[in-house]
Amino acid sequence: IIGGRGGIGRIFTRLFRSSGYTVEVMGHRDWDRAPEIMSGAGLVVVCVPIDCTAEVIGRLKGLLSPDCVLADFTSVKTSPVRQMMEVHEGPVIGLHPMFGPDISNMAKQVIISVDGRYPEKCSWVLEQMSLWGARIKKFSASEHDDAMSYIQALRHFTTFSYGVFLARENPDLNVLMELSSPIYRMELMMVGRLFAQDPVLYADIILSNKRNLDIIERYAEEIEGAIRLLKQGDRDAFIEQFRMTKEFFGPLADYFMSESKNLIAKMHDAKV
Repeated sequence: IIGGRGGIGRIFTRLFRSSGYTVEVMGHRDWDRAPEIMSGAGLVVVCVPIDCTAEVIGRLKGLLSPDCVLADFTSVKTSPVRQMMEVHEGPVIGLHPMFGPDISNMAKQVIISVDGRYPEKCSWVLEQMSLWGARIKKFSASEHDDAMSYIQALRHFTTFSYGVFLARENPDLNVLMELSSPIYRMELMMVGRLFAQDPVLYADIILSNKRNLDIIERYAEEIEGAIRLLKQGDRDAFIEQFRMTKEFFGPLADYFMSESKNLIAKMHDAKV
């Protein structure tokens, strides 16, 4: 596991070892020993930050045995999968664990799988992860990256922007917490959670491809349009847009309402 000393890397190092595999961990200081470390490896996982993924994959050329499975854990898939197939003629698979390093176990955790080459020779990796309790979801690289533009890049950007706005406005956060409804308290917690983590990770996710910036720009244009509507005092137009969006969500709107009530109830029960 290249990057096996990082948060996600440590999780998979522990899991593979607990399942009886011999696991070698590589860091940036270990490349002089790379041929020795990777000799006879059945699986090599690239688990490094997005900004150095391409460089690390490129350094693997000629180091892997023909039957070795080459995989990556990057949160974008199109470019890494393509590059892995360029440097390795054997089995290739793109993986994206949809969780952070703070999980206690793998039960019901989602891992996205993107086929590269010889998926039948990669199946044992997915089967092992399923045995740990993970839920494997298969998508194409383009489907994955398109969805991540909304799930990660746009979501992180809006959370980042809201947090920066609060910092500049400088309200008393303790007062906001005291006066907040359970839903707003939850939203504020998610904002605070973002800023408790590594800024490099989120910068790299948002900047990982141009599509992310295109979507963010369209989102900003939508906000500007909504502001114009409010400045005009156009109550009817606001209600019409609300109803149109409700139709888009369809039955999921009621489902999300029910799920959020359950989350609020759990938060209330957990209060000290």
